[in-house]
Amino acid sequence: MTPYCLRDFVPEYRFDLTRRWRFDFADVRRKIAVELEGGVWVQGRHVRGKGYENDCRKYNAAALQGWTVLRFTSGMVKDGTLEKTIAEALR
Repeated sequence: MTPYCLRDFVPEYRFDLTRRWRFDFADVRRKIAVELEGGVWVQGRHVRGKGYENDCRKYNAAALQGWTVLRFTSGMVKDGTLEKTIAEALR
């Protein structure tokens, strides 16, 4: 389920045509991307060597293209951090 604060964001936005990378959610006009990092507490792909390295490449490419990438864990979604951070970013 999409958090309410992301209602105006584009889901699965493809920001890089060469690498076919997508953001979980993106405010295209403001170039703000939201990534929901899964499996943090269970050794999921985002925290293992190759997956972490691939994420670094993706986020660096996004930064070089002028994107602000905000990253959140499921705990941060549940405790309201995502909502507070998005509100601040949109101010």
